[in-house]
Amino acid sequence: MAALRKIQSFVRRSGRLTLSQKRGLTELWADYSIETDKTIDFETVFGNDNPVVLEIGFGNGDTLVNMAQNNPQLNYVGVEVYEAGIGRLISSTHSNALKNLKVLKGDAVEFLEKIIAEDTLSGVQLFFPDPWHKKKHHKRRIIQHSFLNLLSEKLKNGAKFHLATDWENYAEHMMETLEENKNFKNTQCAHTYTPRPDFRPLSKFEKRGHRLGHGVWDLIFVNEKS
Repeated sequence: MAALRKIQSFVRRSGRLTLSQKRGLTELWADYSIETDKTIDFETVFGNDNPVVLEIGFGNGDTLVNMAQNNPQLNYVGVEVYEAGIGRLISSTHSNALKNLKVLKGDAVEFLEKIIAEDTLSGVQLFFPDPWHKKKHHKRRIIQHSFLNLLSEKLKNGAKFHLATDWENYAEHMMETLEENKNFKNTQCAHTYTPRPDFRPLSKFEKRGHRLGHGVWDLIFVNEKS
C-alpha cells in the first residue's frame, strides 16, 4: 500500500512539565514506552496474547488509564504527541501498577504505516480529535478514506473503531466518510450515532462541556474487510 500523503492532523503543544510528568518521560520511560523501528510484537511487549486496543490521541491520559484499570483482559497502546499528557499517563500507569498499558510517542499514521502489522488490532479508539473547524482546514481532519483504508488493514476482521467528538460538523463528516467506506459498517442503523456507552469514561473536558450544554456524538463501526 502506498504511503499516505502527509497531512498534519494534530498540533504539537508544549508547556511546563510537572515533576511527575518529567519522571514519566525520564526514569519511567523505558518501562511504559514502545520504541522501535521494527514491526511490534505485542505478545512480547505485554507478555501475553490478550487483545490489543489502540487509542489515538489520548490527551492527558486519564480516561485511557481508567479503561486499562477496568479491563485487565485487554492490552492498551496509547499514541500521543503531547509530552505533558504522555508524562501524566505514564506516571498514573506506574502509580496504579498497570501492566496492560503502553505508550507510543509520535504520529499515529506513521506508526500504522511502519510498525503495526496487519490484522493485529482488536480495536481502535479516537476520542475528541482536533475538529479543524474552519472549512479550509477540513482536509487536515484525520478521518479521510486514505486513513480508514490503512486502519482497516491493521484491524482484525470484526474489530471495532470507536470515535467520539463534541463538534457536530465533524460528527457528520465522520458518519458520512465511514458509511461511504467499504471496509466499515455502522453498529447502529444507517446514519445513526451510538448512544454514549458506559464503558467510555467521562473526561473532565467532556463533563465541562455537558455543563455548558455541548453535545457529544459517539460512533462505533465494525471493520469488515472486503
